[in-house]
Amino acid sequence: MTEKLPPRRPRYRDAAREPGRVHWMELFFDLVFVAFVGQLAHSIHGNPGWAEYGTFVLLFFPAWWAWVNIVSVVNLLPGLSSRGLGVAMLAGMAAAGLMAAAAPEAFGARAWAFSLANAAMRVVLLVLWLYQHRQNSAGAPLRILLYNGGTAALWLLAAVLPLHGAVFLWAAAIAVEVAMVLLGARLWPERGISGINIEHASERLGLFVVIVLGESIFTIVSELSSDWGRGGGLAAGLGFLVVALLGWAFFQYGTGTVSAGLERLQSRADYSGILQTTIFMPFLLVVGVTAIAAAIATAIPAPGQVLPPGAGIALGGGLALFYGTNAMVSLRYGRPLRTVLPWAVPAVVAAALLIPASATVPAAVALALAVVILLALTGYVEIQRRRR
Repeated sequence: MTEKLPPRRPRYRDAAREPGRVHWMELFFDLVFVAFVGQLAHSIHGNPGWAEYGTFVLLFFPAWWAWVNIVSVVNLLPGLSSRGLGVAMLAGMAAAGLMAAAAPEAFGARAWAFSLANAAMRVVLLVLWLYQHRQNSAGAPLRILLYNGGTAALWLLAAVLPLHGAVFLWAAAIAVEVAMVLLGARLWPERGISGINIEHASERLGLFVVIVLGESIFTIVSELSSDWGRGGGLAAGLGFLVVALLGWAFFQYGTGTVSAGLERLQSRADYSGILQTTIFMPFLLVVGVTAIAAAIATAIPAPGQVLPPGAGIALGGGLALFYGTNAMVSLRYGRPLRTVLPWAVPAVVAAALLIPASATVPAAVALALAVVILLALTGYVEIQRRRR
């Protein structure tokens, strides 16, 4: 008689996830960016000027860049063990959490902490990219050592320099990384195309948009709880409709377009197109959604008053950025102009007209106008889809 052997336990080196699926630890890692987006979004509440908007973008891009780098290397490491992935995600969370905590005073007393956090994030990325290189190449990892090792040194040096010197090194570090990515896409496109998993990439992008929209909902609820009343409730309800319709547009229409578009770009070995539509253009989309949420948060406490100029720009400009970016992505995916322009041009023009309109009508009315624009666009897209 033979004894029945117990089921084999997963070994340490067993893969943590299927290549096309997102692991739970990746979702856990994303939670820290909820805090980061919330920290930065507060800086453009009220009546932000160009300085506030510039600060928001300059601080948000390093966080976004760190996130897309983590996503990219994990995408190319489908065989990474559960423990290895977990340690990497937790280390990345610690670095991103310090970045978020330092962000409100990153151009002041906490510049050193912001620098150290970015240096730590590059070290995490360096280890992951070196591991990925060892799995797939026998050559010297010179590009990786410069890409993350060299820039980690710049961020570390920035931590001990005065603010003006630190900011210069921040810009230099980001510029080096962006330039190397763009240069690699042009000179060695096959290196980036062969290992990319489109399902994982599109799902990760969608999940980040969930984070930003979720932060928008959280902002609306927080503002309403602080300014409870009929006017605040009306403005919060209208703001919720704005965010809900943006989510409807992205998840009902956009996610399928992302997967199909990325597959089309991959089949043409268009690595530059993949970079543009997964790294650079989505950053503009996320900035637009965050700006819209900031305008809604400004409207809730004073729904009967005219929006401040900065909030009006956030509302109309954010909507224009959202739809303008979606139009650029659609065109980059190969969609014909005749199918994109009929919704893109009216959307961007109507959103831009909200900026002067919001200076003449109460904040609640401005939000209602935004809802009307979004309902009209949603109705148009639904009609077009039913005709196909």
